[in-house]
Amino acid sequence: MKFTTALRSGSALRAAPVALLLILFYYFIDETRPPSSFDEFSPAIVAYPLMTLYPLAYAITAGLAIWESGRLRQAGVWDLAPGRSRYRVALNALIPVIGAGWLVIVTPSILSLLRAGVIPSLDSMRLPVMALLVCLAYAVIGFAIGLKMKPVIAAPIAAVAVWIVIAFTRSVQPYWIRHVSGLFSDLVFGEVPSLLALTPPLLLAGGISLGLVVLWLPITRTFIRGAVALLTVVGGAGGAYAISHEWPHDPPLLVGRVEMRCVGEAPRVCMPEATASGAVSVQRDASAVLASFRSRGVAPLPSVITDSYAEGRFPLPSTKQTWHLNLTATSRSGGVRFQVATATARFPCANVDLLRGHAAWYWAASVAGERKAYEARIRQEEETVETRRIERQVRVIVGDVLKKPNRQQAEWFSETIGAACGKET
Repeated sequence: MKFTTALRSGSALRAAPVALLLILFYYFIDETRPPSSFDEFSPAIVAYPLMTLYPLAYAITAGLAIWESGRLRQAGVWDLAPGRSRYRVALNALIPVIGAGWLVIVTPSILSLLRAGVIPSLDSMRLPVMALLVCLAYAVIGFAIGLKMKPVIAAPIAAVAVWIVIAFTRSVQPYWIRHVSGLFSDLVFGEVPSLLALTPPLLLAGGISLGLVVLWLPITRTFIRGAVALLTVVGGAGGAYAISHEWPHDPPLLVGRVEMRCVGEAPRVCMPEATASGAVSVQRDASAVLASFRSRGVAPLPSVITDSYAEGRFPLPSTKQTWHLNLTATSRSGGVRFQVATATARFPCANVDLLRGHAAWYWAASVAGERKAYEARIRQEEETVETRRIERQVRVIVGDVLKKPNRQQAEWFSETIGAACGKET
């Protein structure tokens, strides 16, 4: 059967309009974030709509492949004298099927990029390419099923089963089940899945599909063919598990995959190019706040402040010389000065004594001229009789400290930070 004939008479062409309607339904109904909210970061723009469409792409590919394979078997194609290679016949039947699955992946990706007015980067192609390869594997798997089962029964059952299994891996544990399924969550600004993170689903689906291909090879000895196929499947599945079984909820991600712009000195402020329109103002505010702390004798202070917005959900920890602060968020809310001031009180522990911690924050906010910002922050916390009592104490303590010489204030600040963690400095 020629490719053009397979395309005209096949199920993929008829299923394409239905698939397109499902794509648009999922795309617009599930959209809670407009493309403009991703700050022109193309990997996140592409990943967000795909999050709910991976199961649909795999299900459509598997179901249509079963149907086309079963149709060829029922037509007796494999019993006819070979006019062309059976691999060519299978490929002609599967190309439209693969195209239907790829439609589910490519359409929302292009649509989101167009709506955001962003040119795709190589990083933004990682998830779509992974999904396209997994669709290819599902096409082979579906074709193999169709060689043995009636398509009218197997195709809908397989499509529904694939959709359910893939979709529900999002909510099951252990996490490796989701990591090998080919289902990925959305990305945030600066994040890109590593190549290692894309490997498990390719190994699992690819191993199964290659094992089925081996069974179709013209190897006369059934035992050898079956053994090679089994080793291929087990090797792919075992490799996928070995790589991902210790991963937490999120697979390995690369962060900071954006262009940065750095301005000024003491401190040098670095922000993503996409959000750096106010970098000069941010640097000016940060420099003024740090200058007020230097005048009080507080040291050491950073030489570089970098925007943790580019570091995804897991920003790097700050050091004495380099601070990692979300400058993008605070520059938009007008809270840069308060953020820099409170960052000066870097507590070396997770459980901070409430009285000492708030006293250090209040003193820092007072030095930076950001008492109103501190009070606004406190109002956001749950108010109890105890917290009101602590805040009254904080104001009395800091009021007395601010009357002392600068050197004594700096010593008190350092001692309070250490005491807040149960340490002496």
